[in-house]
Amino acid sequence: MLATQLANAEITHYVRYESDGASHYGVVDGDVIHTLTGPPWSGGVRSGASLKRQEARLLAPAEPRKVFAIGFNYMSHRGDRELPPHPPVFLKLPTAIVGPGAEIIFPAGADDVHYEGELVIVIGKTASRISAAEAPAHVFGVTAGNDVSARSFQAGDLQWFRAKASDTFGPIGPVIATGLDQTDLLLQTRLNGEVMQQQRTSDHIHDIYAIVSHISQYATLQPGDVIFTGTPGTTSAMKPGDTVEIELEGVGVLKNVIGRPADTD
Repeated sequence: MLATQLANAEITHYVRYESDGASHYGVVDGDVIHTLTGPPWSGGVRSGASLKRQEARLLAPAEPRKVFAIGFNYMSHRGDRELPPHPPVFLKLPTAIVGPGAEIIFPAGADDVHYEGELVIVIGKTASRISAAEAPAHVFGVTAGNDVSARSFQAGDLQWFRAKASDTFGPIGPVIATGLDQTDLLLQTRLNGEVMQQQRTSDHIHDIYAIVSHISQYATLQPGDVIFTGTPGTTSAMKPGDTVEIELEGVGVLKNVIGRPADTD
């Protein structure tokens, strides 16, 4: 586990979980999840119900209507590419989103599929054409994410639909954290227990508030929408049976296993 310097911070963890066949939002208090009446960014409050954390199956902590992602947002990943004046934005699909413990399934024909550990922004308040200075008021919190990427599709397709937006290619979780210094958190990716990526989010080329502002100039961000903010360093391929963990300081560990590839159509 990452050493943390957040012991004195007032951090709150929010989850979405399944229990008795229904999904709920909740707030974590030690080993207990207190059920909320709705999403916390939409005024959800404690309903009075609760359960032990081990009794709940955690789901993706948000159900976004829109999923944005930023490319090449660390110099360690950008390499010799020219530095753009604005964050390079692409789209993933809401159906790519899965939660902790879910299998990542490679679609038929996908080869050279890589992990990309990232900080993920969760929007809490509608944002349209806002400035970077206004952006903090529109960010609810952050979670960890894996921008799973099929390099074989990425190299040959006109757009990155298959490469980046296939089903299960957007794990997020395990919690949404509020109360963090979202601009300076340690991010680490592990593949089968080996550290593959490690860098602080303070090394972002475009910080999270610049990203939110930029996207909002063109598309209205709505509560629950998410933004993947870019991956550091180098990446490598995963294979069926591998375990990939994305750990974000103050958030925890997002753990997924690579399942059997989908059947060829």
